[in-house]
Amino acid sequence: MHVPDGFLSPQTWIPAWGLAIGAWAWAARDLRRHLDEATVPRLAMLTALAYGLGLVMVPLPGGSSGHVLGVALLTLLFGLKPAFLAYSGVLLLQALLFGAGGITTLGINALALGLAGGAVALLLFRLLRPIHEGTAVALAAWGSVMTGALLLALVLGAQPLLASQADGSPLFFPFGWSITLPALLIPHLFIGPGEAALTLLVWRHARQRGWRLPSP
Repeated sequence: MHVPDGFLSPQTWIPAWGLAIGAWAWAARDLRRHLDEATVPRLAMLTALAYGLGLVMVPLPGGSSGHVLGVALLTLLFGLKPAFLAYSGVLLLQALLFGAGGITTLGINALALGLAGGAVALLLFRLLRPIHEGTAVALAAWGSVMTGALLLALVLGAQPLLASQADGSPLFFPFGWSITLPALLIPHLFIGPGEAALTLLVWRHARQRGWRLPSP
């Protein structure tokens, strides 16, 4: 689901970087309150899991990819702010070491996958937990995947409208929403259940081990 370098116009990735810097500052402001001696190694372990999962990518039409995220898992176990920072670090390392994603697109990838995906997961969990906790965890994970796919599909599909040559041909990503929406959303409809199953498995393990979880 990463967007590589060269796909987004400066009209997109420069403002996205500005928003991402503000979001990182917000998330880091009271980070110490969310972390303690027990939480840090657990966060590191599951961030490494998210890092590894994100490298198992299925190529999708148009140059993007599909994969499990792990954002919902990090958010539900550690809170939105630590999860957003941790997943931003995952995206940075994947871009630098393996060329998955990119540096210019880091801001939009972090906002769509890390912040928006985590926020939707947290919202769904809080809404559905009173009904059934396991279902809430699973749907939160599925929702995080679909949120990231939807936002990146919208951003990619907008590129032909934002930057074009004199003859009208696109300067950057050439496909509109009629291509990007089905290309990203349909595969992630099937990836989402895998994300849900993994998240639920680790969540239950954490509960059984007595992990101190963020307040609902």
